[in-house]
Amino acid sequence: MPQARLLVDLPDGPWIADVSRDFPDAGVRVLTAVPDESAGFALIRLTARDVDAVIAEMRDHGALSKVSVMARGDGVATVRIETTAPLLLVAAKRSGLPIEMPLDIEDGVAEVDVTGEHERVAALGKRFDEMGLDYEVERVRQRVDPVRLLTDRQQELLLAAVELGYYDVPRQSTLTEVADHVGIAKSTCSETLQRVERTVVREFVDDLPNRPLDDDEAVGAADAVPEATDEVDANAETDANTDGGADAETDANTDGGADAETDAEPAPSRPTYHS
Repeated sequence: MPQARLLVDLPDGPWIADVSRDFPDAGVRVLTAVPDESAGFALIRLTARDVDAVIAEMRDHGALSKVSVMARGDGVATVRIETTAPLLLVAAKRSGLPIEMPLDIEDGVAEVDVTGEHERVAALGKRFDEMGLDYEVERVRQRVDPVRLLTDRQQELLLAAVELGYYDVPRQSTLTEVADHVGIAKSTCSETLQRVERTVVREFVDDLPNRPLDDDEAVGAADAVPEATDEVDANAETDANTDGGADAETDANTDGGADAETDAEPAPSRPTYHS
């Protein structure tokens, strides 16, 4: 599922925009927040050279109906507030996409992290537009839950392959070395890793906008795309091996096909002689 970070340039008027711009060196972190019909309640962590001055301006701001200092330290304070203009919370509520906490605001710009379907993220952006909030998308990345996607055995093998440098460029270990490390046959290692890769890739592609894949298309795409390197692809498997199941213990596929792998050391480079 995609996770996006939006940088929202807050307009003048809301307390969090005005106070953070008046104190550009201060950091405002919203730890928790709850929207109401006409108000918002939040627990705020402030960091600044002069925390007392920041709190004093907060108490003077018309959009804050209550400011209570819960804890105070050197350059830091935890404050509970009640506001009548929770713009970000209202936008999130209307779009049906909750904003992830903590939420950081510096110099009038809020870093808004959300996780959800592309349609939900687009709806949040539309709400920002309707409320006159300027924003830009800083990044979009996939959030994958390995516990949901992979079995314990698949996770164990994948972590071992990563640790041994199997996915480094260039590779630091061969498929045989990974299989020996975890104590399974090379064919089983190859098939299991391919299933892992196909699962992760399909999870990523299925969440891309305008790229629906049915099962047949996804399987075909995963099996048809070759690795774009000049080295032997130790990860690919033959069609015969695909039909054999994840626990096949035969190494017959190593004699030919896309799964063939050479474990020989690379030939030394030819020496150059100078006259």
